[in-house]
Amino acid sequence: MPIADLSVMVEELPGSQLSLTVDVPQTEVDRAFDRALQRFQSKAKIEGFRPGKAPREIVAARVGPAVLREEALETLVPEIVAQVLKDKGIHALDQPRVDIAEFERGRAARFTARVSIYPEVKLPDLDHLEVKPADTRVTEEMVDNRLQELRERLAEITPVERPVAEGDVVVADIDVSVDGREIPSERRRALETEVREGVLIPELLAAVKGKSVGEVAEAEITLAEDHVDEALRSRPAQVRFTVQGVKEKKLPELDAEFAKQVSEGKQETMADLREAVRADLTEAAARFGELAFEQAVVKAVVDGAQVEVPIALVDHEVIHQVEDLEKRLQQQGLRLDRYLSYLQKTPEEYVAEARPEAESRIKVDLVLEEAGKQLGIEPTDDQVLEYMREQAAGDPELGDKYLELVANRTAREFFEHRLTRLQILERLVVKAGGKVTERQKGEEGAK
Repeated sequence: MPIADLSVMVEELPGSQLSLTVDVPQTEVDRAFDRALQRFQSKAKIEGFRPGKAPREIVAARVGPAVLREEALETLVPEIVAQVLKDKGIHALDQPRVDIAEFERGRAARFTARVSIYPEVKLPDLDHLEVKPADTRVTEEMVDNRLQELRERLAEITPVERPVAEGDVVVADIDVSVDGREIPSERRRALETEVREGVLIPELLAAVKGKSVGEVAEAEITLAEDHVDEALRSRPAQVRFTVQGVKEKKLPELDAEFAKQVSEGKQETMADLREAVRADLTEAAARFGELAFEQAVVKAVVDGAQVEVPIALVDHEVIHQVEDLEKRLQQQGLRLDRYLSYLQKTPEEYVAEARPEAESRIKVDLVLEEAGKQLGIEPTDDQVLEYMREQAAGDPELGDKYLELVANRTAREFFEHRLTRLQILERLVVKAGGKVTERQKGEEGAK
């Protein structure tokens, strides 16, 4: 039926939804009832008549007005909704939710269809992004800490018969009680741990120093606020730390022998080793700085954008997340319901907790997609093929499957999406004052 024969009122609703109120002429309503009756008539088996030959009046009486109306609705409404969406250029994200206001034979009909649509995304001015680069300076303290880590790797640990001192490694049994009741899940036996800050909590560190084998260090602590057992979160507790063994930890001297050992002979002196460590840290800091800058640029664009994330997209993302979790659990021989029981969550609680993160991911995707449109990012076929070749060459599992990937439409679309996202991020980084990547240099040269 031509769109001109319908009266359609479109109303924008919050949450990137549209309400379509449609008025349908009486002639089309009557035609829908006739088509519905014809369907019943063609299938009707009524005594005294050949199959499909019973009079319409008898068939209508046998079917009943309610069933006939429902069939007419099923015949007409989905067809009209599909036509309206097509003619109005509306790309619905979910199945239309239809509310029938009026639908009877001999009268014009009216119904309302509500659909979710892709939202309008308003980006900040991409030519004036202000992002502060991360501090990537390598300090002397950082070099010292790295050298200390290298010393820790080569430390000699030997049993001793003396009281515990800071820096030792102790073997201990640990028991935890709350309100005088021992908590079995917190019990540990023959646990090895270092006696130093950052490993033991301050209360236990102070209590265990000076203790000998067989003696007990006790401390009052507060259990973690994110404890797996909700009933124990942030609860005061008593810890009994029974010393079963003491080991002394001896670190190697920072000398030429140490430099040769940790560098496998590449560095002859501590000065050489120190410079090599500094160079490694500088290179790592530069990589970290680039990644941190890229993340800060994306955050700046997303935070500055205006967009309402459709509920339908969040629902779809959460469902996909749950299905993916269930699949991974099945591969491990686990069931989703038992996994959630272990987490002490109902399915509804898990979904509710997953929604904010899902909404955040979708917002990033929507914003970057719009940025790609504004920046005119659209990889050519040659660029996609080259990217696929690079990825296949760098992945042993894909190395001999390049031709299969190229011939697979789904695979090509996957790599095209990844390359598009990569090019968007690179362009945004450059606009924010970041470095031009080797990929971008190559693309500029090709142009």
